[in-house]
Amino acid sequence: MESMLVDRLTAGPAFGRPGRLAALLVLGLLGGCQADEPGAPADPAGRASAAVNIDSLSAVVEANPQDATAYNIRGSAYGRAGNAEAAIADFNQALRLNPNYYQAYANRALVYRNMNEPQRAIADYTRAIEINPNYDAAYVGRGNIYRQAGNTSAALADFDAAIRLNSFDPRAFHNRALIYQAQGQNSFAIEDFTTAIGLDPNAPQPYNGRGLSYLAVGDPKAAAADFTAAVNLNRSYADAWLNRGVAYEALGDFEQARSSFSRALTLKPNLAAAKEGLARTSAGQAQVRS
Repeated sequence: MESMLVDRLTAGPAFGRPGRLAALLVLGLLGGCQADEPGAPADPAGRASAAVNIDSLSAVVEANPQDATAYNIRGSAYGRAGNAEAAIADFNQALRLNPNYYQAYANRALVYRNMNEPQRAIADYTRAIEINPNYDAAYVGRGNIYRQAGNTSAALADFDAAIRLNSFDPRAFHNRALIYQAQGQNSFAIEDFTTAIGLDPNAPQPYNGRGLSYLAVGDPKAAAADFTAAVNLNRSYADAWLNRGVAYEALGDFEQARSSFSRALTLKPNLAAAKEGLARTSAGQAQVRS
C-alpha cells in the first residue's frame, strides 16, 4: 500500500519534486489518524475525572450486584481510565449476568484492541454483531482492526455495513476514507472525509486526513486550509502542524512552513520530518534528497 500511496502523491503535474517531498513526509502519518471511540483510554485529565466517577459507579454496583448494566457502565469508566484489567473483569461479570449483552461485548472488544489483542477484539465485535446485526458501532470497531491489519476488503465491508445502518456516524466515513486514501483513491477519500466533517465539524482528524488527500491530488492550497482547521481545533496536533508545513512549503510560503515545522517540533522534539522541513525552509530550499 505504501508504494501505491507514494505513486499517487507524486503523480500530480502541479507538484513535481515538491510532490515527492509531500509523499515522503506524510507517508508515515496516514495510518495513525483514527476517530475517538467511547471507552478509549483518556488523557491524564480525563483519567482523573474517570477515577472520581468510578467511586460513584462502584457504589451503584454494590447496591445492585445482579445488574449487568451497572458492571458494563463501570467497565467503560475503567477503560477510559486506562485500567484494562478492571474493565475486563466488569465486562466479564456483565456478560455472565446477561450473555446477550452485545454492548458489553463491544466495550470489551475496545479494551482488548487497546491491549493489542486484536483477535480477541474481533471475536467480541463479531459476537456483538451476531446478537444484534444492526449494531453499527461494532462494525466500525471491527473494521478498524481489519484496516490496521491490512485486511482492506473486510474493513471496507464493515464500514459499508455501518454506513448502511447509520449514515450519521462520522467514524464510519472517516475510517473508510482512510482506506480509500491508502489505496490511492483520493477523490473517494476526500468525499468521505468531507461527509465526516459535516457530521462532526469539531473533530480535527478528518481535516488532517482530507488535507493529506488534497496534497495527494496536487492541491496544496486546499490542504493548507484543512491542516489549519485541524490545528485550530487541536493546537497540540503535531502531525497536522507537520503536514501544514509540508503544504505551505509546496506553496512556496516558507515563513508559514517554518512556523508550522517549528510548532510540530515543540510538540514532538524528535519528529525527524519536521526537523528536515525546518532545515530546508530555513535555507530557502524545497528539495528532497535522492
